[in-house]
Amino acid sequence: MKRSELNEIIRYTIAELKKAAFPLPPFAFYTPDDWKMLKKDEAELVENMLGWDVTDFGSHDFDHIGLTIFTFRNGNFYAKEKYPKPYAEKMLYVRDGQILPFHYHWSKQEDIINRGGGDLCLTLYNCTEEDFKDRKKASDGMTGTFASTDVFAHVDGKILRVPAGGEVILHPGQSISLMPGQYHKWQGVPGTGDVILFEVSTVNDDRTDNRFFQANPRIPEIEEDVPAEFLMFADYPVYTGFNFIS
Repeated sequence: MKRSELNEIIRYTIAELKKAAFPLPPFAFYTPDDWKMLKKDEAELVENMLGWDVTDFGSHDFDHIGLTIFTFRNGNFYAKEKYPKPYAEKMLYVRDGQILPFHYHWSKQEDIINRGGGDLCLTLYNCTEEDFKDRKKASDGMTGTFASTDVFAHVDGKILRVPAGGEVILHPGQSISLMPGQYHKWQGVPGTGDVILFEVSTVNDDRTDNRFFQANPRIPEIEEDVPAEFLMFADYPVYTGFNFIS
């Protein structure tokens, strides 16, 4: 992805969240110079990968397949004594009609909450037992496998039995709980507008805990065609004196 594209995407998201009266914390607006001057008392921002994250999942077509994320808080798989927080919270901004490809998480349990805007359509499968156990196949880029079993999902406290490949629509205000091993794809329902999602989950590490059905680069390579206006979490080690804990 081009840096100019990332700058525009983050500017757009900030403006839309402001219209919807969703405030962001100060570090959402840090410039690259602010990150260069980051002090030790803010190392958590880097070590727990807080802040902006934009991806097109290697599609080179962000408007069709992509996601804009802002992580407010997160614990850490690898430093539980230093960061004992067992939960994470994110904003997931889905543009009208935009798709998030099929994936599941090995460790993370998550609630996806439609906080406003349009409707969200989720398509659900269970993974097979073999798929869940064999992480090497995922790391080697091998395609995942869907199970033919029904998926049990909780929507606003109600248990739903969804046939393999079935859909669930989340209207504004509704939420769904997803367990490890549950493949999910979503799309902002075309014509209903952008969707402001929030994710409340157990601790998250997007470098290691995502199993995509088809190999998709989660963290984009960036073409530096213009200076960065904002940084994404993958940029932090280059600009700060801190690194991720792993």
